[in-house]
Formats: sequence, C-alpha cells, structure tokens
Amino acid sequence: SKVKGLKQRFPDRVLVMTSETCFANCRYCTRRGILGKTPIVETPSDLQKCVDYVKSRKRVRDVLLSGGDVLTLPDEKVARFVDAFAILPQVDVVRICTRALSTNPERITDRLVKMLSKSRKVWVNTQFNCADELTPESVKAASMLVDSGIPVSCQTVLLKGVNDTPRKMLSLLKALSSARIRPYYVFMCDPVAGIDKFRVPLEKARKIEKYCAENIGGLSMPRFVQDLPGAKRKVPI
Repeated sequence: SKVKGLKQRFPDRVLVMTSETCFANCRYCTRRGILGKTPIVETPSDLQKCVDYVKSRKRVRDVLLSGGDVLTLPDEKVARFVDAFAILPQVDVVRICTRALSTNPERITDRLVKMLSKSRKVWVNTQFNCADELTPESVKAASMLVDSGIPVSCQTVLLKGVNDTPRKMLSLLKALSSARIRPYYVFMCDPVAGIDKFRVPLEKARKIEKYCAENIGGLSMPRFVQDLPGAKRKVPI
C-alpha cells in the first residue's frame, strides 16, 4: 500500500481498492477473508490522494479499479473513479475489474456503457471459469461493451473439478472467443490458505496448456501463469 486504498506492485500500474463488496465470494480468491478489512477509497479526499500519487509517478499508465468489485457501486461513483484517472494524460488504460458479466450481467446497462466508453481509455477485465457461465445474458453484456469500443478480457482460474481437463478448457476458450471476450490469463490457484481442494498440479496444467495451444489459434489462446509473491511478472507455467 502506498496511500489509502492504493497498491503498487509493478512500476507501470496501480491497483485502486474501490469497494468492500463483490458480486461473488469465491472460495479460491486471493482476497478471500480480507474484504471489509482492507482500506478502500471512500472519500473525495482519499481519491484525490490516489490521483496525486499517480501523477507523481510518471511511469504509471495503467490503473486497475477493483476491490471488491467497482461495479457494485452506483454509476455516479463508478464515473467518479474512471474520470479521475482517465483525465490524466499519462494514463492509457483504466481497467474495470468485475465479475458482473458472469454473475450479474444485468448490471451492464446502456447508461453504464455510455459512461464507460466516453474516455476511450476503459478496458474491462472479467472472469469466466467454464463455458456454461457464458449465458445469453452474459454474451449480450459483453457485446454491449465491445460494440461501444470497450475491450473485454477474461482471467480464468484453473480449478480442480471445474475446468481441469483439456476439453473443458478448450470449450471455454472457444466460447469466450465466440462472445468476443479475449482469453487473457489462465491462473494457477494463488497461494491462499484453505483452498487445496481446488489446486491443479503443475504438470497437469502444462498438459492442458499444450493441448489448447495445439488445438486453437493464437487469438484465442491465453497465457497460463502463476502469480507468485515477490515476482516481477506473471510467471509462465
């Protein structure tokens, strides 16, 4: 943490904690058990301090709005966060990190999309873990964003019993591409206590990655990675 509600691990990007609430309380989540216990940006003064911090670090070009989930907030508060950073000339990307597309796609409204597309800097990062989650409502929500010029990417978590076979993973990647959602990362489970039942062995993950790479084009092929404490990058498996 650098200032209240802002974290920086990499030199070109920062994470801004906007909310204590998420659309899903995933048992395998890195932040499982800390929601409500980690400082978030609550006041205009808090937000201004985050903006000042970014302005003082000219290498920062990417701002992630997360929490919790920024889209659990009203449109007006979402706009306040987006506009505060999008207006900075050094910032090229403002990332909305949200589970709304898979868990509450009705949250993606015409009003919200119009607001998010205004700056031409917003990207949406979401999470789908199996093809069945790509319901017609989810596909429609993604289409609304993409049609308005907002790129949508997916960060999947490799989970035992959910998507840990080559065919299940390939099915997900095809469904994402069909919905114009870029398969971005497939993460090994983070080193979080109490989630051993979800962990997939590294060698099995490598076999899944190899199968997918041999059976789908590069545009639909995510990077399979580990997010290791202290590492300077997402580490390829």
